[in-house]
Amino acid sequence: MGAYCDENLSFSPACNLSPSHDLRLSKHVHDNVHGNIYLDPLSLKFIDTEQFQRLRELKQLGLAHLVYPGAVHSRFEHSLGVYWLAGEAIQKLKTYQGLELGIDRFDVQAVKVAGLLHDVGHGPFSHLFEREFLPKVLNSFKWAHEQMSADLIDHIVDVHHIDVESEMIKRVKEMILASSEFALPKSAKEKQFLYDIVANGRNGIDVDKFDYIVRDSRACGLGCSFDFHRLMETMRVLGDEICYRAKDYLSIHKLFATRADLYRTVYTHSKVKAVELMVVDALLKANSYLEISSSIQDPSEYWKLDDTIIKTIETAPDEELRESRDLILRIRRRNLYQFCNEYSVPKDQLEHFKDVTAQDIACSQKNGVLLQENDIAVSNVRIDLTRGKQNPLERYHELFMLNLKRQIFS
Repeated sequence: MGAYCDENLSFSPACNLSPSHDLRLSKHVHDNVHGNIYLDPLSLKFIDTEQFQRLRELKQLGLAHLVYPGAVHSRFEHSLGVYWLAGEAIQKLKTYQGLELGIDRFDVQAVKVAGLLHDVGHGPFSHLFEREFLPKVLNSFKWAHEQMSADLIDHIVDVHHIDVESEMIKRVKEMILASSEFALPKSAKEKQFLYDIVANGRNGIDVDKFDYIVRDSRACGLGCSFDFHRLMETMRVLGDEICYRAKDYLSIHKLFATRADLYRTVYTHSKVKAVELMVVDALLKANSYLEISSSIQDPSEYWKLDDTIIKTIETAPDEELRESRDLILRIRRRNLYQFCNEYSVPKDQLEHFKDVTAQDIACSQKNGVLLQENDIAVSNVRIDLTRGKQNPLERYHELFMLNLKRQIFS
């Protein structure tokens, strides 16, 4: 039976909770991947804002649901999942090594909030907005959703007068930016392992991947042999870095292999790419009229942008949007760009292989009906194990050796 009051809803579930979860001050939601997710009071203050609720209107896999009908899950549920796993991970470390590592309540709360808000600055249609649309309208200017997440956090705190320590917000933003594209802040000289929980720029093993790999596989109806629970239970910090046991080598490999399989079968599926190319063209044709890209430096306007921009274009009667509207109509009627061919570059030629352009294809035609450069779209896709040319398991070996030395000499 639930007890209702003005602010909080309390429950008495039968499950066991870690000490950091106080049911008197928390609410919970039931997630189809993790079960009950308990939300602490500070996190609820961020969740119950229009800026965070916007994530409900951002599909996690962008336009993949037009090929995999079940892939309609949102950034909202993914963010709750990462919040939960981040909290569970830091609690595991605190339980086993809390005194040794000096993990305190501040650290626990910062990691959880970072997990919750890591995607709050994401653009429409998964990574299409950031990687395909914006580069075509911003020329050389670089924009990253991680930086917008940090900017939006400041905006949310200011607009909603959230009572939170400035040092907490600073730490949360640093954790979100601490990926391979951003340098680790100088303030992270101590407890660097905390910055690897949500977005791990050192070896790519983090709770963000733990959640989306399982969630995406399930939504698309694909099997997933990767099990993050084993890694969560046995991870330890050595040399200020999160390490795993040698016997977990195969679990680590499954993490990266499953991610690569999702890229091959879902994220870069030929029909998914065809729809994405059409949506990019529609957005480009509508940009000057709707000024879609004009809000990317202003958090107070940016949060209003989500996947519904397609419906706006589709239903608007304005003549200026006719070309964009026709492209959306083609998508609705499955009159998609036709997939012509693909070429897999041999591994030994990758280093010297340049991206193929539409001009390259047009110039290579010999006879028959010749296509013009504007008739051709090329998608250059690179699928690796998250570390580029470097095998991430080689880094895992180094972590294990550190573990081994610790066992021998302690």
